[in-house]
Amino acid sequence: MKANVLFFDKKPPSKTPRTKELWIYDLRTNKNFTLRQNPIADEDIKDFIARYEATKPISKRKESDRFKRFSYAELMARDKASLDIFWLRDDSQTDTASLPKPDVLAAEIIEDLEECLAEFREVEAELRRL
Repeated sequence: MKANVLFFDKKPPSKTPRTKELWIYDLRTNKNFTLRQNPIADEDIKDFIARYEATKPISKRKESDRFKRFSYAELMARDKASLDIFWLRDDSQTDTASLPKPDVLAAEIIEDLEECLAEFREVEAELRRL
């Protein structure tokens, strides 16, 4: 299960947007919860509960590495106003800055494909002898 927690205030309908900012708690980056082998536990959401602080007014909330505030303008500037928001580096993703140059990658791919093709030719030759 991968999830971010979005915080909205319940307000009556309006012709103009009432959302000035949206708070998001990232409970997905570098976390891996499953129903059976690694279920979410109280300890996993302890920071979330402390950050939410439902009894305090929103203006007193403080951002952290996992808890961020986004303005209405920032949200609307996103492609199709997507709320699929990431800001933490996912350790499971490859760091694209450390990848070889595209021409080096292309040469490595070609070399691998040529080796595969040579092996398939050997298999084909063996099958013809049978």
